[in-house]
Amino acid sequence: MTVAVETGTWQLDPATTVALRHKTFWGLVTVKGAFAAVTGNGEVRPDGSAVGTITLDVASLDTRNAKRDEHLRSADFFDAANHPEITFSVRSAELRDGDSVHVVGQLTVRGISRPKSFTARLVGADADALTLDAEFTVDRDQFGMGWNQAGMIRGLTTVAATLRFTRTTAA
Repeated sequence: MTVAVETGTWQLDPATTVALRHKTFWGLVTVKGAFAAVTGNGEVRPDGSAVGTITLDVASLDTRNAKRDEHLRSADFFDAANHPEITFSVRSAELRDGDSVHVVGQLTVRGISRPKSFTARLVGADADALTLDAEFTVDRDQFGMGWNQAGMIRGLTTVAATLRFTRTTAA
């Protein structure tokens, strides 16, 4: 898909989904969860690049297991009492090679910020809405989430997102 995305400001649609998955029990079980409360906005600049912010409410993470969700919100993991939000600040997003979007930004979890780059895919765009699919991995140890009873949590956490933005104003 070759498309010119309209300049101006864009608001993240509530239909957006951000999910995670991580292997546990020594790689035998995959824990899956999704954030119910996701907000964000962005700006497409006249040169076609974009900047913006995505914010996840840590308390909205649902893995369909209340006891596990409570533990994930504790100081062992996300420490929601002291760090209620996860943010991804997009420093640059540029459309390349048809529908590939090169994204460079900063991920902040538990008050710890790290650079993060990945390639998203533009899966839909018109004058009033655009949708991106993205998937990338995160090393939870880099964000102070090293809890690992009996060594049963290994590897990287995968974050998968379908982000739908609606245009709010023209540039």
